[in-house]
Amino acid sequence: MTAEAVRPTPEPAPEPAPAGGRGFPAGFRWGAATAAYQVEGAVDADGRGPSIWDTFSALPGKVAGGDTGAVAADHYARYRDDVALMGRLGLTDYRFSVAWPRVVPDGSGVVNAKGLDFYSRLVDALLDAGIAPVATLYHWDLPQRLEDAGGWGARDTAYRFADYAAAVARKLGDRVGTWTTLNEPWCTAFLGYGSGVHAPGRTDGATALRAAHHLNLAHGLAMGAIAPHVGGAERGVTLNVHAVRPGSSDPADVDAARRVDAVGNRVFLGPLLAGEYPADLLEDTAAVTDWSFVRDGDLDAARSSPVTMLGVNYYNPVAVRAFDPTSGRAPSLADGHGPRAASPWPGCEGVEFVPLPGPYTAMGWPVDESGLYDVLARVARDAPGLPVMVTENGAAFDDEVSADRRVHDPLRVDYLRRHLEAVHRAIADGVDVRGYFVWSLLDNFEWAYGYRKRFGIVHVDYATQRRTPKDSAYFYRRVIEANALPAA
Repeated sequence: MTAEAVRPTPEPAPEPAPAGGRGFPAGFRWGAATAAYQVEGAVDADGRGPSIWDTFSALPGKVAGGDTGAVAADHYARYRDDVALMGRLGLTDYRFSVAWPRVVPDGSGVVNAKGLDFYSRLVDALLDAGIAPVATLYHWDLPQRLEDAGGWGARDTAYRFADYAAAVARKLGDRVGTWTTLNEPWCTAFLGYGSGVHAPGRTDGATALRAAHHLNLAHGLAMGAIAPHVGGAERGVTLNVHAVRPGSSDPADVDAARRVDAVGNRVFLGPLLAGEYPADLLEDTAAVTDWSFVRDGDLDAARSSPVTMLGVNYYNPVAVRAFDPTSGRAPSLADGHGPRAASPWPGCEGVEFVPLPGPYTAMGWPVDESGLYDVLARVARDAPGLPVMVTENGAAFDDEVSADRRVHDPLRVDYLRRHLEAVHRAIADGVDVRGYFVWSLLDNFEWAYGYRKRFGIVHVDYATQRRTPKDSAYFYRRVIEANALPAA
């Protein structure tokens, strides 16, 4: 590691604790999140096997700039320095994901001790720093060998996931107090197998729906598999619950929103909370699949070990309206998940997405904190009494290191302030929100966008791997220190 990579950067002058700020509940958890393929690098180190993202990002034209996660933020080598940085920022929690191909290189069979040891060392470093580890077992990096056998479209993948989850829990269960099985299974199923903009890049609506079911099954099986090893730890799943709004009060637009909500949200919330798929989802998608892949007992398994908390990821709302196929134009599929030729919304033919007003992030996503409040309130209605954590929330902007060696990102500070205000309002209105995790700790490999989008509260110079906390990191630290949001 070079001296340049660790050279200290000037910090803003300290500010007093905010007077008149809005406090959060005692013990509120303040964290940051990352994902293995986005930050670790070291894709060939210590016996790690290839993942679908290694394969996908190597294909010409799939990732901006031809970027891959081969080095990423080099967190595999620099995790101790990164943990020390987390400590300086005051984080109480760190949400990381475990790379399945690092632990079980072929997806099934032999467990790679060196891969597990990395996460054991990371957990110990976090605990030594007084930071609670929050483990996510799957953040999109399926072992390539399992994809070759059918991926999430194959039922066997759910059982292999449970085996892998048990192996991780046996190693880490004595020290990790919070577990989530899957991160955003909607993206895995519908961006990976529906629109093809994510790995493995397949474009088939029927396979996407089958993958969604196998992910629901995998969650349930994994919950049971880790239970003997994690004691009284919190256990759940993280969903990107879509804030879906009709483009108008027209009944056709209201129905369009219902259809998108079914395949965007209730395809996972139904099995998780009620052990069933909504009848309207089955009806909407009947022309796509007959759902014969759902076997007796599957939905019982999906909810046989009830979650003790639900992780919610939120970035922006979407609006939809009914589409007239006789209009002579193609429907807009611009839902915030990138350009595509195929739709990730099976059963939503006749629906299009409506542009929303700005301001916008560098992703082109509208900044609208009301959607986060709506999502939290919706979960509280659907699952009364279930604790919630905002496991991802953040924004990409075009950040640069300035002449004073600082990164001034006032738009991100404003974004975080707005969304923390929404969380505070939800808590005041009775939603049991236990924590907030900013996405992301570090600038990193942003999937199909490569290294062109920066979500971190810490800037990463990819040439030197130097970390520079942005103004948003210091703003976040002040919020954490006060356990309160400063008055505007």
